[in-house]
Amino acid sequence: MAKANLIDNLNRALPAAARKPLAAIVRDAQSEALAIYLVGGSVRDLLLDRPTLDVDLTLEGDALALARRVAISLEDVRCTVHPTFGTATLKGADFRLDVATARVETYERPGALPSVHPGSLQDDLFRRDFTVNAMALAMTGDQRGAITDPFDGRSDLEARLLRVLHEASFKDDATRILRAARYGSRLSFRLESNTMRWLRRDVTYLKAICGHRIREELARIFQEPQPERILLRLSELGALQAIHPTLSFDSSRAEAFGKLREIHPTPSRTIYLALLAWEASRPEATAFATRLALNKRETEAVRAVAAVRALERTLSAEVRPSRVVELLSPFPSAAVWALAAAGRESARVQASRYLHRWRYVKPSLDGHALLAMGAIPGPQLGQALRRLKAAKLDGEVRSRRDEEKLARELLNAGARTRT
Repeated sequence: MAKANLIDNLNRALPAAARKPLAAIVRDAQSEALAIYLVGGSVRDLLLDRPTLDVDLTLEGDALALARRVAISLEDVRCTVHPTFGTATLKGADFRLDVATARVETYERPGALPSVHPGSLQDDLFRRDFTVNAMALAMTGDQRGAITDPFDGRSDLEARLLRVLHEASFKDDATRILRAARYGSRLSFRLESNTMRWLRRDVTYLKAICGHRIREELARIFQEPQPERILLRLSELGALQAIHPTLSFDSSRAEAFGKLREIHPTPSRTIYLALLAWEASRPEATAFATRLALNKRETEAVRAVAAVRALERTLSAEVRPSRVVELLSPFPSAAVWALAAAGRESARVQASRYLHRWRYVKPSLDGHALLAMGAIPGPQLGQALRRLKAAKLDGEVRSRRDEEKLARELLNAGARTRT
């Protein structure tokens, strides 16, 4: 392969909007005689001829200053800097480029965020999670197009292996266990034997990882085409139980994840979290939400699952649509999606109909229309509106004329009650 081919492939793979900022970064680095490299998963994906999901750049120099200069020179590009880690992100409408100063990372204790110091390219590659992510593609200078591969990641790519760079890798950062399962599923790679042995030995270090970081790793898992494969693997490895004792995942839950995507092609993170907590009691769900530092919406959905699950028997019987709406409307929709994926078959059907149709049903007549017909403001007006909605859901009325007839009956009955 000619040296420039990988860079050409990168440019072809990028969205058109990202090519100009990338070219500007490379030009700026060249003008300052700075060596800049494409690193990590971007290089791996190029070598595998896979779509490049991320563009991560490293230079032996001041990445923050470079990113700021480039952002100023371009329109519609935002620059966000993170001085603690020596990183910057350039964002536009359809792209994201991450630029970082080559650095050394040290860990004060397991699970802690690393202390960061400027370093060499070799230092920067050594801090990576797996050998296949510890390669760099030179973007400037005489070595442009050449790959730096100090840990023989290309051999592991060919062998389809995930190998950590050193024995303490999972102890330093146990989120690498979650990434191992995610990469293994996405790339169809297996863990190298020592890596597997060290992972099983150190899986309990996941307890030391803060909830925010665990939540973000789970979010990345949920974005994969079949997250259930990854979660099954993590369960087999004991990783879910190490995160929190209430977390479990088996073949039936995996099947529910698949059913969810059949009825909802793009489930949100909140829906997946609710489904992950499907069998948890309310106290267990509360503990789960606290452990993962879930936001308010996610916490409410996860905590509602137990109450929604308790409706399975009622919803499995013959129940009018209006009653289904009455039962399910108080709950967050994410918890109801969990029911539609994991509940008993008849309850799943009712929940799915509620989510796709029944919750959106409204009568043609609204409060203003009823007031124009002689309704008096107050509780009876609300009761009449609810009765009209129930009648429409249950097929008792099929047209505006039907609704008007029912509304007159309701108003006349109300008038007789008042007299």
